[in-house]
Parts: sequence; C-alpha cells; structure tokens
Amino acid sequence: MKNVSEIVDLASAYYGSAVLFAAIDRGVFAAIEQSNNRTAESLAAACGCEERGLRLLLDACVAEGLLEKNGETYCNTSAGKAALVPGGPADLTKAIRYNRDVYPAWGKLAEFAKTGRPVEKPEIHLGEDAARTKAFAASMFGRAMGIGKGIVPMLGLGNRDQGSGIRVLDLAGGPGAYAILMCQANSGVTCVTVDLPAISAEAKGYVAQFGLADRIECRAGDYHADEYEAETYDVVTIFGALHQESPEQIVDILKRANRALKKGGRVIVLDMMTDVSHTAPKFSALFAVNMALTTTNGWVFSDEELKGWMREAGFTPGETRPAPPPMPHWLVEGVKS
Repeated sequence: MKNVSEIVDLASAYYGSAVLFAAIDRGVFAAIEQSNNRTAESLAAACGCEERGLRLLLDACVAEGLLEKNGETYCNTSAGKAALVPGGPADLTKAIRYNRDVYPAWGKLAEFAKTGRPVEKPEIHLGEDAARTKAFAASMFGRAMGIGKGIVPMLGLGNRDQGSGIRVLDLAGGPGAYAILMCQANSGVTCVTVDLPAISAEAKGYVAQFGLADRIECRAGDYHADEYEAETYDVVTIFGALHQESPEQIVDILKRANRALKKGGRVIVLDMMTDVSHTAPKFSALFAVNMALTTTNGWVFSDEELKGWMREAGFTPGETRPAPPPMPHWLVEGVKS
C-alpha cells in the first residue's frame, strides 16, 4: 500500500519521462559525449537550444539520475553512455521514442476506461501514416536488436559454424531484427519473416543493410489469416506480437503455426506476460494498459493461459523462462505433438 508521499510521487512520475524524452529529442546525451566543453552554454549551441531552457533540462536530467554534474560541467552516466547515446552498446534511443509516441494516448486513459475502445488507431503506425510507420519500425528494430542479443542464445538454434539447415518462420517479424540476429548466430539458419506490407518493406531495407537478403525472405502478409507451407519449418517464432490478440485469435495463429511445422518442430513465443493474477510483474501489468490504449484487443496474458492455448493448438508446452534484462519478457516454447 502506498503512503501519501508515494502517491504524490506517482502523480508527478511523468515529469521524469518527459525529461528523458526531451533530452533524447534534443540530442543531449550524444552532444555531451562528443563535446570537450560540456557546460550548459556550449551544449546549448551544440543542441540548437536556448541556454536557459537547456540548463533547466540538464539540471532535471541530473535530478533524475540521467546525467552527472560537477560544478558547471555535465557528464553522461555509465548507463547513459551505453543506452542513451545513439550507437552505444545497449542503445535504447529508438525504443524510447516509441514510448514518447504513445505518450499522448496515456492522457486519454480515463476515456478508454469509459468506452473500452482504443484511443488511437493502430493503423497509424502500421502503414496509414508513412512517417509514423517508419518511426515505429525504427523504434521496434532498435528495441528488438537490444533485446534479441540476449534472446537468440536461448533459442537452441546452434552455433555459427554448425550449418545445421534450420528453417525458421518468424511471424509478425516486424522490421526483421530477430531474423537478422538468428541468421547471424548460425550460418545454417534461413528465415521467412512475415508482417504487414508496410512493415515488411521496412524489414527488406534492414535485411539488405546486413547483407542477409539471400537467407531472409521478407514476406508481406497477415498472420491473422495466412496459411504457410505445410510441415516445412523447424521453428516458428512469435516475438512480441500476441499481446495484441484475443484468446481466440491466439489459438488460431498457433494452430496455423502448428501446420507449418515439421513433426517435433517448435513454436517459441516471447512476450510480456503476467502471473495468473494479471497484476505482476508490475511493468507487464502496465504494458497491458498501453496495448489496450492503442490496439483493439491489446492486453497482457499470463504464461499459464498461453500454455493452455498451446495445448489446444496441438503443442506440448515447456517451462516459462525469463529473458535477460532490461525488459521483463518471458519465453515459452511448445513442441508439436
């Protein structure tokens, strides 16, 4: 139970998010890393900002623990260097921009509670608005590349030089990040990644950048209705997608994935999930609200619910495995019976 002070802190928690979003948008963390003179005056010039305005933003970043301050000089924290400087080893800047883009939707949460309907059309970032679609794809690519480096070693696809001839069907594969990482991990993996036409087009660009067009097919489609080559694939992956589907849709998607797999093939689901109470982990419970604000069937299901749907679709589910930080994803695998 929260005390009065914690309630006040919660009421103003969005201040910190707004500070983070603004600092990324103004290029603060990159400018600090690239500059020899890291005073507010010099950083304002580097970021194209008015000095007083940027100084207040910089001091707010220090208060939030995003920057360190020594006299009049500002420095990145070790975590900031890794995650908030574009190109850093754990770059989250594109992923954080997705949070920024859905920020206005959270202001309409009371409206959603009254109507039960999304306050924003999902089509906006799935093809209807070209700029939002490209920004969404870039955010998802950066996010998936960060998460996927810890996930791919958990998939049992073998080592780079095994040449094991594993064929993967990556459903709702987004801009292709997971397909790229899977193929980089094992030279014997080939992949068909499927998503809506506008997102699939973005995936083709990323796959080409990584020189993997000969091993990754970016197929325009819709996993709500597509039928795939029967008994062709060794593995079907569904990463970060099923939280926007109803239970009936999830079972249907899993049944068609089952038909695409060879006997003994595996379906691997990575997603936000909760325990049976739907209230923990906290981040996953809040993410359910985020999905409901922006998609018709958005929510977060429990791992036990997913295992039940897997059984209904003809799989034998395994144990729930937590993904490595920073995101509280869970991984559940099912074997075709």
